[in-house]
Amino acid sequence: MFDNVAEGYDRTNAVATMGLEKLYWRPETFKEVAPRKGMKILDLAAGTGASSIKLREAGAEVVSCDFSVGMLRVGKRRYPELDLIAGDALQLPFADDTFDVVTISWALRNVNDVTVALREMLRVTRPGGRLVVLEQSHPTWKPFRIVYLEYMMRAVPVVAKAVSTNPEAYEYLAESTRAWPAQEPLARTIEASGWTRVQWRNLTGGLVAIHRAVKPA
Repeated sequence: MFDNVAEGYDRTNAVATMGLEKLYWRPETFKEVAPRKGMKILDLAAGTGASSIKLREAGAEVVSCDFSVGMLRVGKRRYPELDLIAGDALQLPFADDTFDVVTISWALRNVNDVTVALREMLRVTRPGGRLVVLEQSHPTWKPFRIVYLEYMMRAVPVVAKAVSTNPEAYEYLAESTRAWPAQEPLARTIEASGWTRVQWRNLTGGLVAIHRAVKPA
């Protein structure tokens, strides 16, 4: 599915989120990751590398991993300096205790087994290392939540038809967002997977949330 939307993926996201994804949500995630020189970061489900390149420019050693070869091809063309690797979140092709930070954006809800994926992220993170997850979430104000879900189910597919090469994929994304757990249940799932000090921060009234956690030392 993602191979077919790779070329226009970033453009469609920018339009569908009215610019919030690029101008606010990803920069806030960047702050949570807090990259610095020499830090080893796994950008999981990195897509076309739009976030990876920012982390690399901050001096971090970044590995961009994605299940979609089509996404990686687009990323390699745009950012040839990135280290791009095809891999499955359920069986990551990395040794234990490799990374200082593992980050994943807009993709945890797409894996077949969230708990297995979180445990794999834990495995490849060094003791004391961190997890940063950016994902769609549940607005905290009920009337806003109702309007938002209607927008996701009705407007996003319409926008996708106008700007995406594979609008059917965005119908799936809207459905997966509706079925995704709220902030607290997701935090419990992260904790049950072995992570500690799990916290989250709502952005834009809970439209999205950043969850963060630490691997036990």
